[in-house]
Amino acid sequence: MIMQSCAVKKMHNIANQYASEGYKLVWNDEFEKDGPPDPANWTYENGFVRNEELQWYQAENAFCKNGKLIIEARKEQKPNPLYVAGSKDWRKKPQNIEYTSACIITKDLQSWQYGRFEMSAKIDISAGLWPAFWTLGLKGHWPANGEIDIMEYYRGKLLANIASMGKNGKPKWFSNTQSTDSLGGKKWASQFHTWRMDWDEEAISLFVDNVLLNKTLLSELENENGTTFHPFRQKHYILFDLALGGMNGGDLKDTRFPNRMEVEYVRVYQK
Repeated sequence: MIMQSCAVKKMHNIANQYASEGYKLVWNDEFEKDGPPDPANWTYENGFVRNEELQWYQAENAFCKNGKLIIEARKEQKPNPLYVAGSKDWRKKPQNIEYTSACIITKDLQSWQYGRFEMSAKIDISAGLWPAFWTLGLKGHWPANGEIDIMEYYRGKLLANIASMGKNGKPKWFSNTQSTDSLGGKKWASQFHTWRMDWDEEAISLFVDNVLLNKTLLSELENENGTTFHPFRQKHYILFDLALGGMNGGDLKDTRFPNRMEVEYVRVYQK
């Protein structure tokens, strides 16, 4: 009870501080009830989804326990229901699933245009892991719908990325990285940290522990596909995932399983 009271007091202090900047808390999940994530806020991606990643996404790998959201990556073999002998499609080629994990999303349940988005989380920085806290626009196909990677990690670095559609239908990235070694390596990763996005009509700014990693003007983020549709002047939804391997994650041979991304809270404030 003392710990809970301290957490509530800290939350109120943050809310008061943000109120002085004109922000009001409009949505949050504190993950206080043990069991599946709140179905009013979260649904799930399923199967092999993107980037030739090794994990099969399934709902049972996401759960709340002791006031935290746990996204758990597991090394477990299961038959691949998509398997087609001789297929060259990366989703259909493997006969077996070798890893499972989860991606939970607020799509069709909760979405926002502009605001301060904040998460407190602890991530493992072992080889091959690819955790992320990110958003996608509701309308349009990627990358024309817009992507914001508030927290992304792989291959020894944190990434703060924003993408819209560039020329020839390819993504146009605005990125900055921070080496986790420069932050303190494994010791840094053993602690909880705060990732934040401030997004308004002028710019998107991405922070870790109040250190600015990336600020990009919305005027630079217009799609270059001949339309007037702007991917960051629309509502976005949130995704949490722990991906493995694939195009960017790296080799998993020395990484222990099960492995976890732990989230204390996610909050959205708006002016």
